[in-house]
Amino acid sequence: MDEPSPTIDPLTNQFGSLNDLSHELASLQDLAMRGSWRSILDKVSGARSLDLLTKPHDHLIYLSYNVLALTKLRRFSDASNELDSLHDFNSHHYKYETYPKLYHTRSGSMVPFSLRFINAQLPFKLGNRQEGLDRFYLLLNFIRQKIKDKGIHSLQESVKIWRKREVFVLHCLIGHHLGAKEFNVCLDLIRDLINHDYLDPVLVSKLGYIQMQIGDFEGAKGSFHRVETMLNERKNDDSSALSEVEFRNLVNRNKALVFLVGKDYVSAVREYEECMERDPADVVAVNNKALCLMYLRDLSDSIKVLENSLERVPTVALNETLVVNLCSMYELAYVNHSEIKRTLSNWIARVAPDDFDASCTRV
Repeated sequence: MDEPSPTIDPLTNQFGSLNDLSHELASLQDLAMRGSWRSILDKVSGARSLDLLTKPHDHLIYLSYNVLALTKLRRFSDASNELDSLHDFNSHHYKYETYPKLYHTRSGSMVPFSLRFINAQLPFKLGNRQEGLDRFYLLLNFIRQKIKDKGIHSLQESVKIWRKREVFVLHCLIGHHLGAKEFNVCLDLIRDLINHDYLDPVLVSKLGYIQMQIGDFEGAKGSFHRVETMLNERKNDDSSALSEVEFRNLVNRNKALVFLVGKDYVSAVREYEECMERDPADVVAVNNKALCLMYLRDLSDSIKVLENSLERVPTVALNETLVVNLCSMYELAYVNHSEIKRTLSNWIARVAPDDFDASCTRV
């Protein structure tokens, strides 16, 4: 939920289980983690038809999962229509204080942050980029006001979570601007954060990626060195959710990228192998190691790297980019690639989440 009571920070409250927060919420969360989006739609529909959602916040939570499921299944118009049914996120209908008998001393908005985020993201899916950008910048302003308000009331746990949301939304904005090759906007957004001491290693790394794209190779190396220094000095800000393994792998992947641009594929492979030793589920390292081996004309080992990843960590490695690359390698390596891709496609159909785009096998 968006807002706590003015005096109690809800993020310090302890709940026995997800089900204490809403009707069978643990079951919904489990389905989401498994990618069973169609089952979520069925569960939400059933709960609504049987009048199992007795409190206003129950309806909002179930609507959030329904909108997320529709978005994952690429039913963007349906998701947008569901969101439009709320009319105004700031309406008094969605505030705790409107229902004092149900929520007692709680106040503020009960609209989940996920709904605000999906509301900003959907216009891009529907082909309205400018509307999406406008909504993201409004969301960013909303978050920054929350950070200011929580800071005034010394709600430190809330400040931390809203700062993480700020960085998350900025990552999304930067991604959208990058897609349109608006490099200067991206650089301004990142540098503004860095100038305010937001030492988020992923953001600083992204600064390096952008610098590489605009040809500032030395600047990129400087950014990557800064990330490595942050790791060595353990000065990563609380706004970073990286574990030590994730942080170390980020540093290795940055080093590998420098080698990759310099066409030193052997050294890049070595960096990616270090990542995979720490975390076999590091899909970026797996995918990029395979590409480096392909550039080294070792197509057989390149295919093995991707196939082994799918066998060892299928739930993580099964993403469209990796599968597209594997199918491309099959096409280069085998005369009977159609049969091999069909076998892969059949396996994917058995294990993939509902939102996986099976057309990436190009059967």
